[in-house]
Amino acid sequence: MIATLLVANRGEIACRIMRTCRELGIATVGVCSDPDASALHVREADTAVRLPGASPADTYLRGELIVKAALTAGADAVHPGYGFLSENAGFARAVTDAGLVWVGPPPAAIEALASKTRAKELMGLAPLTRVTEADLPVLVKAAAGGGGRGMRIVRTLDALEGELTAARAEAAAAFGDGEVFIEPYVEGGRHIEVQLLADAHGMVRTLGTRDCSLQRRHQKVIEECPAPGLDPELAESLYASSAALARAVGYTGVGTAEFLLAPSGRAHFLEMNTRLQVEHPVTEAVFGVDLVAAQIRIAEGEPLPAEPPAPRGHAVEARLYAEDPARGWTPQSGVLHRLRVPTGPGVRLERGYADGDTVGVHYDALLAKVIAWAPTRAEALRRLAGTLEASRVHGPATGLGLLIRSLRHPEFAEARMDTGFYDRRLPELTAAAPDPYAPLAAALADAHGRSRFGGWRNLPSQPQLKRYRSEADGVEHEVRYRHTRDGLEADGVRVVSAGPDLVVLEAAGVLRTYDIAVHGERVYAGNTALTALPRLPGPPAPEQAPGSLLAPMPGTVVRLGEGVAEGARVEQGQPLLWLEAMKMEHRVTAPAAGTLTALHAAPGRQVEAGGLLAVVQEDVQEQEDASAQRDHHTTTPPRENP
Repeated sequence: MIATLLVANRGEIACRIMRTCRELGIATVGVCSDPDASALHVREADTAVRLPGASPADTYLRGELIVKAALTAGADAVHPGYGFLSENAGFARAVTDAGLVWVGPPPAAIEALASKTRAKELMGLAPLTRVTEADLPVLVKAAAGGGGRGMRIVRTLDALEGELTAARAEAAAAFGDGEVFIEPYVEGGRHIEVQLLADAHGMVRTLGTRDCSLQRRHQKVIEECPAPGLDPELAESLYASSAALARAVGYTGVGTAEFLLAPSGRAHFLEMNTRLQVEHPVTEAVFGVDLVAAQIRIAEGEPLPAEPPAPRGHAVEARLYAEDPARGWTPQSGVLHRLRVPTGPGVRLERGYADGDTVGVHYDALLAKVIAWAPTRAEALRRLAGTLEASRVHGPATGLGLLIRSLRHPEFAEARMDTGFYDRRLPELTAAAPDPYAPLAAALADAHGRSRFGGWRNLPSQPQLKRYRSEADGVEHEVRYRHTRDGLEADGVRVVSAGPDLVVLEAAGVLRTYDIAVHGERVYAGNTALTALPRLPGPPAPEQAPGSLLAPMPGTVVRLGEGVAEGARVEQGQPLLWLEAMKMEHRVTAPAAGTLTALHAAPGRQVEAGGLLAVVQEDVQEQEDASAQRDHHTTTPPRENP
């Protein structure tokens, strides 16, 4: 039996695996890069081993270092989690060659299935080798790994070569394998999964379906079990084909077969993930199993229970990322001051960060997962939305508000969603009106804190002014209030109570309660993030040169576009460079046709958010031609037909 297990991963999945190990009485070993030296998964491990460096390629993708760490720490087993080396057959073989137990499928099964191209061959399918106009749109996809990395939708033939290059680079950085392939892209499909378990005694079992259709950049955001409204006959056929694929390669352990369900009702096989999925908790909640414990027991040689677990109710999971959905899903970094999620019956939290931890730029932006179970789907959605609404997340911008509004959107509530949900709905889901009373609540809490050091005056006081900037939309707010003998007053609002940590207001007959937290210049009224501003506006910020391109996020320049150099002519929309942040690549393009007069980016260079990357001076002649064209359309009256 396993006595000590090394978790070859980080973040919430490492913490999740360690929790089950504690319940089973198994000691744990963590591994950490230099930025992760004090991360939550390191604090929760019984012991940890340093992997010198920062980037995944130098740390969590170095299989030889991880095997050495396991041997040094006295571990007798390795669990890979998901991502990184979890589907790397060479790593699995290195683990077993070192005399360690590999908590995962056999290396031969990984070799057969971890490459999506080989898995399709086993299912009698083949990727596209020559793309024509009739094939569009197509999907460029990494052969290894998952999580949306190395995936690109291509809608025009002239974009194909550039997207292939970008996908190869991103896949190599994330998984150490740059192989990509091309397959048809199904518009309006649903992403359906089948959970598999297989032991070393010939038993292959399926544990229901999941729907993971709500995705951004091909990375899942909200998942649920079972997939709603799925035809029972179709589900049975998916179970049968998934189990047959597992048997064909001698699969053991936990795995997931993924399909894309077209609007026509036809299911297209996507891939077989030979690892634990991020969304595994929804299956656990519905079937009452611990899939990590099942992985460990299978690795120890135990058979699966004779009777399969029966499904019960419905479960939904929401992934909370440090990102700004309203600004192109750009990843965010910084100190996570507070992460509070109310848990209780039917609600579970899996997290990789705690209060005070720093969210860096080197790894995935996933902070936590919140899972809700209830007897019915409608109740599960309501429970999860209510839990998220009562949560408090202070620090980098997150998708918390988007998750709440997604769960309550009629299209999702009625199970009419598909993988294009966010492409259609993102503007309305990120355009929620800000709370108009949050700035006043912040000002009153601040005023109460200062008023304790002085006495009330008999004469009526002059209105006090405070200014705040809303971090959600950048809008500045001015609020006024007065100190009186009876306390604090504000026009149009009754101040029921005001303290430094809690403010209660009555507006239009409705009581509104705000918990207040202050972190430096940042103030939170509930989850509304505000920055306190000086009473009088300061000098304007220095203007950037026209055509300046600023980094949308902190990250690393991974490569420059072909022919990009100072003095080069560029076209509007031409890719200039690629930034990598939190394991995702982000393309920076020319805002207009012109000349690249300055280039401050070079491969390997670290940049801060807002840092100057390049300057494109727009062609003067083109500007004049465009202006003349506008003037012509404005001043020339329309001709009448003779």
